[in-house]
Amino acid sequence: MNKFATMLLAGAALSVVASGVAVAKDKVIGVSWSNFQEERWKTDEAAMKAAIEANGDRYISADAQASAAKQLTDVESLIAQGANALIILAQDSGAIGPAVDSAANEGIPVVGYDRLIEDARAFYLTFDNVEVGRMQARAVLAAKPEGRYAFIKGSSADPNADFLFGGQMEVLKEAMDAGKITNVGEAYTDGWKPDNAQKNMEQILTANDNGVDAVVASNDGTAGGVVAALEAQGLAGSVPVSGQDGDHAALNRVARGTQTVSVWKDARELGKAAGNIAAMLADGKAMGDIPGAVSWSGGANGVEMTAQFLAPIPVTKDNLNVVIDAGWIAKDKACEGAMAGVSGC
Repeated sequence: MNKFATMLLAGAALSVVASGVAVAKDKVIGVSWSNFQEERWKTDEAAMKAAIEANGDRYISADAQASAAKQLTDVESLIAQGANALIILAQDSGAIGPAVDSAANEGIPVVGYDRLIEDARAFYLTFDNVEVGRMQARAVLAAKPEGRYAFIKGSSADPNADFLFGGQMEVLKEAMDAGKITNVGEAYTDGWKPDNAQKNMEQILTANDNGVDAVVASNDGTAGGVVAALEAQGLAGSVPVSGQDGDHAALNRVARGTQTVSVWKDARELGKAAGNIAAMLADGKAMGDIPGAVSWSGGANGVEMTAQFLAPIPVTKDNLNVVIDAGWIAKDKACEGAMAGVSGC
């Protein structure tokens, strides 16, 4: 593993250890998941559950199945089951407010997990998603400094989609202003679903007679839909594509050359941190006293939040060994069908 990645992982591990001490046991930590359509949420859940149980606490959960309405009911159910703290992966950040109200009314702390819940009563835990967007754009720009770019964004109901796009635009603005890059199409992806991303990409390809030179896709699921659309037109591998999350299929696409970058956000560390932070908040620790907490007001409404941001790592063919060495993915799975010269294969 390279030195930078080692330092990040070591720091995250120390943070998790520090966050797990001096908390009372036998609490109930309720977790409301938006959905499990993407492989990474299973990874998050396993790490989160392990951290919660290691603290002597009990894990309970509910899957909203991509329904904002069901998620509100789920949270009420978790509260009724005796949750002492809640971790919420919001399906729709604009619709989750009543759930936060219900928790606050019962004195139950809330951790807004990975997706922003812009409410000062919720502790915001995530990776630096603006930086993720920058990393995506840098990798695609390095591969294609000039040309016609398409942007496949995330769900319009998820603030992360705009954080990512904002970071992408920061990196690409100079080249766009100079006329080196042209935006030939952009679209939000309803529910972050790969099939919706594929349809969006197909429409952009059709509108431009396949004249697309690069695609900035905002996660690995949407990247998968983009690559499927490109494959149908014989363009996969010749058009740079970005993603994020370190999904196993995406990392193999990086090795094969059909995806340029997957920004790796080690969900194991995020899940551990959530379990430990929820335990501390349930014990009455103030949000500002959580190790690593910072004040942040970068949401659309400028609400002053207490947050913790973990550091992401861009993974390309030149450092694929990082995720293999970290045990995130097995070498044979990452390297199946790999092109020549891929690091770690």
